[in-house]
Amino acid sequence: MDGKLHVNELKLARGGGWLAEAFALFRRKPFAWIGLCTGWLLITFAVVQVPGIGLALSSFLQPVFFASFAIAAFRQVAGEPVLMGDLFSGFRRNVRALVQLGAIMLIAHLLIILIVWVLLGMPRPPAEGAMTFQEFIESLKGKEWALFVFVVLSAAVKGSLWFAPPLIAFHDMTTSQAMRWSVYAAISNIGTMVVYGLALMAAMFVAMIPWGLGLLVVIPVMVISTFIGYREVFGAQPAPAAPQA
Repeated sequence: MDGKLHVNELKLARGGGWLAEAFALFRRKPFAWIGLCTGWLLITFAVVQVPGIGLALSSFLQPVFFASFAIAAFRQVAGEPVLMGDLFSGFRRNVRALVQLGAIMLIAHLLIILIVWVLLGMPRPPAEGAMTFQEFIESLKGKEWALFVFVVLSAAVKGSLWFAPPLIAFHDMTTSQAMRWSVYAAISNIGTMVVYGLALMAAMFVAMIPWGLGLLVVIPVMVISTFIGYREVFGAQPAPAAPQA
């Protein structure tokens, strides 16, 4: 591993602190961050509609966008403006490694689905004309444990690779290097990560109550917090590599 990086072991409460610090950054530029997140969601929705490859292509691009959010947060901390063009900054920094990370995460999630469906006996989702969504929910009764396993495994994959996009963007790492560092950092701070995840889930739940309007705040805070967590765990003052095509 890169000897220039060091992983700090943080107190549990810092998981909630990441969201608090992210909210402080959001408050300074709320409309800029809402614009960035709205653009991200609209592009993601449009890509998903591409026949045949939309879902896979969207998954490949998610780490690129999260790298963009980290770069935008870094720019704001450095006193620079947050611009709509920052949404595409990840496409100019080691984009191949970021796309590869998205592909690996997609494969991991597909394997989790396979494990749950085949090995744990979870029923297949409803196909058009075969089963309604309500019937699918009914079929889950008595197999809630399989759904729990799915949620836990999915959270483990996402949490273990949470720091990989900024590591690739700021340190010009290969996909495998960033994954190793991210897994090591997540394991070293597993309690902090759990607190962060629970705090984020609680914030999402509260945000949904007033007709989902709170998501206009919580989603930007969530994407900003990825940079806050990376900066604190790695004790890093990022020095982004030269842009790459």
